[in-house]
Amino acid sequence: MVRPASQSQVIQFADFEADLRSGELYQDGRRIKVQERPFKILSILLESPGEVVTREELRRRIWPADTFVDFDHSLAVAVNKIREALGDSAEAPRLIETVGRRGYRFLGSSARAQAVPILPKTEGPLPPSVAAQSSAPRAGWRTVALVTVALLALAVWGSLQIHRRRSMPSVPRILSLAVLPLENLSGDSTQDYFSDGMTDELITDLAKLPSVRVISRTSTAQYKGTRKTIPQIARELNVDALVEGTVVRLGNRVRIRAQLIYAPADQHLWAEAYERDEKDVLALQASLAQEIARNIRLELTTTQQASLAASHSVDPQVHELYLKGRYFWNKRDLAGLHKAVDYFQEAITKDPNYAEAYAGLADSYGLLGMMPAAKMAAEKALELNSDLAEAQTSLGLIAPFVDWNWAESRKHFERALILNPNYATAHHWYAEAYLMPTGQVEDALAELHTAQTLDPLSPMITTDLGKDLYLARRYDEAVIQLQRALELDPNFVSAHNWLSDTYLEKQMYAEAGAELEKTKPFKEERVYIRQTAYLHARMGKRVEARRELARSLELSQGKEVSLGAVALVYAALGDREKTFSWLERACTAKSSFITTLKFWSVFDPIRSDARFTDLVRRVGLHN
Repeated sequence: MVRPASQSQVIQFADFEADLRSGELYQDGRRIKVQERPFKILSILLESPGEVVTREELRRRIWPADTFVDFDHSLAVAVNKIREALGDSAEAPRLIETVGRRGYRFLGSSARAQAVPILPKTEGPLPPSVAAQSSAPRAGWRTVALVTVALLALAVWGSLQIHRRRSMPSVPRILSLAVLPLENLSGDSTQDYFSDGMTDELITDLAKLPSVRVISRTSTAQYKGTRKTIPQIARELNVDALVEGTVVRLGNRVRIRAQLIYAPADQHLWAEAYERDEKDVLALQASLAQEIARNIRLELTTTQQASLAASHSVDPQVHELYLKGRYFWNKRDLAGLHKAVDYFQEAITKDPNYAEAYAGLADSYGLLGMMPAAKMAAEKALELNSDLAEAQTSLGLIAPFVDWNWAESRKHFERALILNPNYATAHHWYAEAYLMPTGQVEDALAELHTAQTLDPLSPMITTDLGKDLYLARRYDEAVIQLQRALELDPNFVSAHNWLSDTYLEKQMYAEAGAELEKTKPFKEERVYIRQTAYLHARMGKRVEARRELARSLELSQGKEVSLGAVALVYAALGDREKTFSWLERACTAKSSFITTLKFWSVFDPIRSDARFTDLVRRVGLHN
């Protein structure tokens, strides 16, 4: 039939016409198939060309009774269908533009059409109304000519359309992505540990994917509840795509909705919802990771597919205890680490074969400095599951400081990086615990740069990069990194400490003192006094330095003392015998400080002493 049209109901734009009454879309007289909901969205956008139509307005007008999850998913799909119908592109929009997280805007101009009927393309007989119009006397040759011209024009138009669609830019291959904190939809903030844990585990699964950089949880966690737009977040994390979504527990069921967004254009590439029993939540996450891998066009080998799909049922109570442990471990403070230990131990009591809980226990003990206990927990984790990158990384960190076993350290780190090349902590600790101590400075710095790209908002990683540049005596570069760390966290004490030491090497004494002063509110008095003693000794104020060191040691009676730090002060004072006395004590205690002996400029005057050479040899290193 002839497409009905009226001046008030037909809107013309570009080479399209939208009939608002019939819900039909035409391009140069040819009907374009569009479903009802996408057409409604298009009609709303056409009503206000050049203006942003918010997501909230679209939800109110089209999805008044739906939930947030259904709306968000449906909207993304519907807008993609509009773009397909219009031959449009999110990354280079001609007609439909995504505006951050606010909504959408129609870019073209539109106008109401006159009531002139346009014939749809048909291969059957003409409708009666049209046949009546063609019943006049014919001039045969004219008719043939007109038809021929029309067919040629249609062929040219079709060729142009095909060329235009083929030449439109496609979404490039995604080489980096970040998982934003999954939103807790339970309405109960005490359940945040569950949504945070789901986020962590999804990141861990995705980090196993080849040829894609996955940002660490410590960087993405900072966007929890953010108002920043997708493109802005992507620029700050330097990624191509973002995964965002929600988590809700309904009785013993877990529902996760996730969507993959091509960040530069804020284009939704894929969205899906998953629901499983709590005991199958690991399988749910594996399915989600596989789907994301497929949508970013990764070609996985059979082995990689099997590794990603490997999952098992888990007791929901045990898994919940594990998630609570990781939640507190991620706080990285003393109270949080002790709570994490309690939760991991409780999980192990309920399920002695739960490898992940042992790995979490090893990580907690490691950060608490309890190396023998950390080693036992990590070894048990690998006994149960040799493919845990976290446990391999913990053993890589522990090996040098338990028995100076450098070969063992390297083996565990290399295995961890094979299992999870996106594990920022493995790159970080590999540099700090193995490469730097063994003198592989450039390799250490390269690993730290890799860790930094995987966890760009981590002040700890950036500080350690600055520290190693300091130890490598590249002081100007060290200052840049340490100042960057302080931009991430102005109160990050370690960064202030290393910046103070770096300024000392540059003989910028006022600046060194100012940086040290900034740490005073966060330290025990005895520690601050000892560090002031080192500062004054390096400045040549020996009397003040000796008095301050004595006071610091007096206040430290009965408390743990940083043996290597005391040796540094005596070295700065030029007291060779006391320097070796305290270094010997540090070596006996297997202090991590001993692994940096070869780098400190303050020890340069005693490097030729046989005792110094012997110390380095006993640690398993070379001077």
